[in-house]
Amino acid sequence: QVQLVESGGGLVQAGGSLRLSCAASLRTFSSWTMGWFRQAPGKAREFVACISDGGDFTSYADSVKGRFTISRDNAKNTVYLQMNSLKPEDTAVYYCAANAGGPFSRRLNLYTIWGQGTQVTVSS
Repeated sequence: QVQLVESGGGLVQAGGSLRLSCAASLRTFSSWTMGWFRQAPGKAREFVACISDGGDFTSYADSVKGRFTISRDNAKNTVYLQMNSLKPEDTAVYYCAANAGGPFSRRLNLYTIWGQGTQVTVSS
């Protein structure tokens, strides 16, 4: 069974940093575009960042550009989200997701496998 397991969430003060990890039990992990999305209470799930299968291409939401960095280690079947200069508005449940064979995209509906999410809370 294919699984994505996120870790690294927690409570941090504004201006602080967190690093999220997503471990994937995907035999062909290196062939999948991977993405991070988030959902704040009462809001729709939104795109945060994505990375191409080989890691050559990345894309970020404007709200996190310059503060967040997505990366991957295909040898470890893991994708990361380094979050710096965190703001209270970054508070949300963060989800890792896999886009199996689809185009490199930030479109949520192209991501077919999802993790359970990890809570990130930024205090002011």
